[in-house]
Amino acid sequence: MLLTPTQASATISQHLTRLSTEDCSLESAHGRITRADLAADRPLPPFDRVTMDGYAVRSADLAQNPRVALEVIGYQAAGMIAQALTAPDTAIEIATGAMLPTGADAVVPYEETEKDAQRVRLVANVACVAGQNIHRAGSDFPAGTVLVPRGTMLTGREIAVAATVGAARVAVAARPSIAVIATGDELRDVDSPEIAPQQIRKSNDYAIRAALLQSQLAGRVERFHLRDHRPEIESKLRQILSSFDVTILTGGVSKGKRDHIPEVLAELGATEHLRGIAQRPGKPMWFGTTPRQTPIFALPGNPVSTYTCLHRYVLPALRQMAGATPLVPTTINLGAAFTFPRPLAFMLPVQLRTETNGHQLAHPAPFNTSGDLGGLLGTDGFVELPADVDDFPVGTTAAFWRWV
Repeated sequence: MLLTPTQASATISQHLTRLSTEDCSLESAHGRITRADLAADRPLPPFDRVTMDGYAVRSADLAQNPRVALEVIGYQAAGMIAQALTAPDTAIEIATGAMLPTGADAVVPYEETEKDAQRVRLVANVACVAGQNIHRAGSDFPAGTVLVPRGTMLTGREIAVAATVGAARVAVAARPSIAVIATGDELRDVDSPEIAPQQIRKSNDYAIRAALLQSQLAGRVERFHLRDHRPEIESKLRQILSSFDVTILTGGVSKGKRDHIPEVLAELGATEHLRGIAQRPGKPMWFGTTPRQTPIFALPGNPVSTYTCLHRYVLPALRQMAGATPLVPTTINLGAAFTFPRPLAFMLPVQLRTETNGHQLAHPAPFNTSGDLGGLLGTDGFVELPADVDDFPVGTTAAFWRWV
């Protein structure tokens, strides 16, 4: 009995091992998955921080007479030790980002003042309130607050936070080495000078490698080609399976006379965990593990099936191995009706469009066949439509999986 997509995901999840942890410099950490929380090493901000260029004052000096002239007794830039207001009716010229001077409790911006020699006063009809234009110490986060939890993929935002809390090096998941194997006698290299009418150029391995690199979940990714000759498949697969952390094959997993991949994998000691998923496209997918517990994903050979299964099963599996926060598909509404026959779930490519009312809808972009790789151009991902329904009217809510 075929597994549902949900059951297939759960089966794969049960047989994945965690990648090792390695130390990484912050300079090289973009796209890496954290293995330890990043916490504030001190309050944020660490001091009462001035947020406008102007003058630091005591609001009490201006309470009775907002137009009183204040003597400017100094200038304080960002990074300077805090000065102090020790006498009444005085002010310190101040820069954005500077520490609030001792005794001051407000900052008046330049544009709300008039200056005459060394004295400054508020312009007419301007009030000064205690606390204005001051970013109070610890008002963002107290010391010890976890800002970036483990399992997060580091982007520029998280790296900025890591730098702020002094994390010059971070613990991250190692990136796996991945073998991408295209199978089939009909395949020719993209740079082959000649191609026969019955042959096609390899594309799945290029697509898979590009998506893996775009996802930033992979380390070394190498492409291979296996012809439909069983001895060759066995010899090369034996070497590849022992040399890589993850193996992804495309083609050779259906029920044809020359679809040797599952049988050869079994002979090489691989354990089969699933064969076939109740979905279209992607039904013949196979998943197993080697004797050293590294995963093998054998994807169908048709390009739409390959690309869909890569995003539905392989990329989430790589995230799990890295200890990343699980990838949860978003929900979206269909912008047009769609019908397909039971009993398989349907992975329907869609284009996202923002309607005049501001709502984003998923418009079906059905493909000719699962070999119609050009049909994916212009699509944003696919929606997963359940197997127990035939008709999906406009507005149907569905799980949406985005292409990387």
